Amino acid sequence: MTDSGRRLISIVTPMYDEEANVAELTRRLQAVFAENASYDFEVIAVENGSSDGTYDRLLDVHGQDPRFKILRLSRNFGADGGVSAGLSRAAGDAAVIMCADLQDPPELITDFIAAWEKGYENVYQIVTKREGTGFLRRVNSQVFYWLINAMTGGLFPKNVSDFRLVDRNVYGTINGMHEHNRFMRGMFYWAGFKSYGIEHARAPRFAGTTKASTRTVLQLAIKGILSYSYMPLRAITYMGMAVSAAAFILLFYFVYKAVFHGVPFAGFGTIVGVMLLMFGFLFTMLGVVAEYIGLIYEEVKQRPNFVVSEEVGLHQR
Repeated sequence: MTDSGRRLISIVTPMYDEEANVAELTRRLQAVFAENASYDFEVIAVENGSSDGTYDRLLDVHGQDPRFKILRLSRNFGADGGVSAGLSRAAGDAAVIMCADLQDPPELITDFIAAWEKGYENVYQIVTKREGTGFLRRVNSQVFYWLINAMTGGLFPKNVSDFRLVDRNVYGTINGMHEHNRFMRGMFYWAGFKSYGIEHARAPRFAGTTKASTRTVLQLAIKGILSYSYMPLRAITYMGMAVSAAAFILLFYFVYKAVFHGVPFAGFGTIVGVMLLMFGFLFTMLGVVAEYIGLIYEEVKQRPNFVVSEEVGLHQR
């Protein structure tokens, strides 16, 4: 709560090469502020290592409206690193996390606040339709949710966006987690709290090009699955047991054939095929183990999730 006695809402929005979106995002957020005049607002724009004029545009906005504050990172730390940085500086009774490309409609913040006032502590958007998204991206999204829920026992609600409002208790809990390999969506689910979803179609990007390539989405999906499921490791054990059982049955069959029908040795190609198949299983298993070891390696180094190079309008906390 601010000196005015009104509750404060912090809006955290990471920006990477979003120069063309800054002005429109500012205009629409200011309209939301005017619509919710009984609250105070601050915007923490996390400049995430942009190579265009995003930072200069943000400086212009801050000069005109000091509610827009800037947290400049030393390089690009990814979307989750940018969100983590912004939440570390948030002072609001609640915080809104949103993208700067306007696929997350600022007008939905009003509905988020209404649900928050009813006692919900984690209010998120459920995407009903993805405008301007290619077929491959939509398929990737559906496969991701199916796979991660199959491996985590249904931990992740389907089609839930990162666009959300979280109470101070929620983002304070997230700030207290010091893991390096952050999958923010999963961290909010893991933390619990009273949650509520609001259905809304996702608009196409206002300007610029998407940063979420198939490779980026795939990397995020792998990190999410490995961070919240031991199923791949258990699958190695199950696969090993299954292959061992199959090998035992096959050995018994060959012994039976040798005793009662002689010793046939015409299956050289089959033997080579089985050997290659087993080596494929082996290296796949080693790859899964290597991914987990890589995550552990990143954790034990204990490097920060972000490095701040400059703050404008913020008091360091």
